[in-house]
Amino acid sequence: MSNKYMEAGVSLEAGYESVRRIKSHVERTKIKGAMNSLGAFGGMFDLSELKMKEPVLVSGTDGVGTKLMLAFEMDIHDTIGQDVVAMCVNDVLVQGAMPLYFLDYIAVGKNYPEQIEKIVKGVADGCVLAECALIGGETAEMPGMYELGHYDIAGFTVGAVEKSKLITGKNVHEGDILVGVQSSGVHSNGFSLVRKIIKDADLNLNEYYDELGKKLGDELLTPTRIYVKIVKEILKEVVVNGMCHVTGGGFYENIPRIIPKELGVSIDTRNIDELKIFKFLEKKGQIPKNEMYNVFNMGIGFIFVVSKDEAEKLIEILEKNGEKPMVMGEVVKKSGVELKW
Repeated sequence: MSNKYMEAGVSLEAGYESVRRIKSHVERTKIKGAMNSLGAFGGMFDLSELKMKEPVLVSGTDGVGTKLMLAFEMDIHDTIGQDVVAMCVNDVLVQGAMPLYFLDYIAVGKNYPEQIEKIVKGVADGCVLAECALIGGETAEMPGMYELGHYDIAGFTVGAVEKSKLITGKNVHEGDILVGVQSSGVHSNGFSLVRKIIKDADLNLNEYYDELGKKLGDELLTPTRIYVKIVKEILKEVVVNGMCHVTGGGFYENIPRIIPKELGVSIDTRNIDELKIFKFLEKKGQIPKNEMYNVFNMGIGFIFVVSKDEAEKLIEILEKNGEKPMVMGEVVKKSGVELKW
């Protein structure tokens, strides 16, 4: 034990206790290729176990943003970990890569082992849903940098895909159909605006709102949905030309990232089943509809772009897997995103 380090605000013993607590959560994320590297200087994964011919590795890193401020206020910490996993793995999915492993970084003002365990439990829950292994991470105790009880979390993932099956959007053509699948809520983007709406409209996270059918805080802390399993099912049978994870920037910024520059999309918003939370935020914040679609996912978290010939098969598989696919629109010659109201 280092007494001087303790006087400086850092507890080595709390760090050891945190590691002890999270081991069981890490254990349940093991998959083929994952090696026993928890506690080592570097996490290890045996890529040869996958028997891939020309593997392309696809990496993603992200955080949760100011959604954390709501977790602090509600004192709920066992869901935010799934958010950080989702934000990373959903991004690598877009290229057709299946996530292999995940690492997290948690920075705290003071190490409370019970809180760390809750956070990592959420990370492990996310990794199980993403079918990837949690192979390492770091918890940094930084007194003076963060308020007591506050923290920041970031994640990093690596996925793999056969080079011949890499999805880049280059095969997207005019006339292709956009099919969206539902989000679980606000996910992890736009929370600076959400928090402003809460403040300006004098809303209460702990209050039950009839429009939502639950407490506002519970709705907003719903974890970001992870799309690994449904994407895996689709790619088995459908030729997908492009995929989009709807994150910060909403429809206007994300969809063009997977469309050739000379093309654009025309979307009929009447075909989109907007979730209650977005109608609630739009009304309470008096936000123009166009701006809502430029910030939030509006109820669609992931989009498939397929040819007209593949669209029927895609919709059939989605419905068979319990999804409610939304045919949003099509790819057009004019660049940009056109939303029809």
